[in-house]
Amino acid sequence: MKIFNTLWLGARATLFWIGFAISNIFYGLSTPVLLLLPTKISYKILMTWGPINAWWLKVSCGVKYRIKNPENINKKHPHIVLANHQSTWETMVIPALIPPFAWVLKKELFRIPFFGWALKIADPIAIDRVAGRLSIQQIRAQGKAKLDAGFWVCIFPEGTRVMPGKKERYKKGGAILASYTGCPIIPIAHNAGESWPRHSFIKKPGTITVSIGPVIKTKGRKSIAIIKDVERWIEAEKKELPPINPKN
Repeated sequence: MKIFNTLWLGARATLFWIGFAISNIFYGLSTPVLLLLPTKISYKILMTWGPINAWWLKVSCGVKYRIKNPENINKKHPHIVLANHQSTWETMVIPALIPPFAWVLKKELFRIPFFGWALKIADPIAIDRVAGRLSIQQIRAQGKAKLDAGFWVCIFPEGTRVMPGKKERYKKGGAILASYTGCPIIPIAHNAGESWPRHSFIKKPGTITVSIGPVIKTKGRKSIAIIKDVERWIEAEKKELPPINPKN
């Protein structure tokens, strides 16, 4: 029975990966056309990538999700979103929850065929993680410009995907931007790694929970105090999230 279940999950995952690859190729090959369109239109088109793949993951692998406390997202003015990072999954779903925004991400992602080509059009804040102080200056300057233009900014403070149950030090880039601009932070905690952990081919069916935290005020505060508040809330909230499949 266990072997049959593994084969079944593998077959469903294969189906998902085929659709996922097709979508990445499609959006990547569409970049020349998207470059000719007004920025707002090309951005809206690119933002369909996440919902389409999240839907396909639900259909092919039975991975659903629910949003806890969506009322904590105030769309009237820009915020900085800091979320834990466990999977590729949250890069598909978080964009659908918030207004137009810019990711802060590692510039190496641009090298990924098709996916990286389309990613450039979204105009993220792409940093060199080994640049140290220069990367922080880049986050401050470009992040402030984005916020002033009415965009939100989204950052994974752990800097990389972290397996459920593991812990990484939270980096201060997002908190430095928040301290510099006085822009409030919305923390997000989720357990997507229980379904789609790093480097995993098979996707475990179930319901992922995305918890939207209360706004963390940053005006007049030091970055070290801000990131401690963010880390404290996310790490505590992760422990309270229900398992994705309580039957197992």
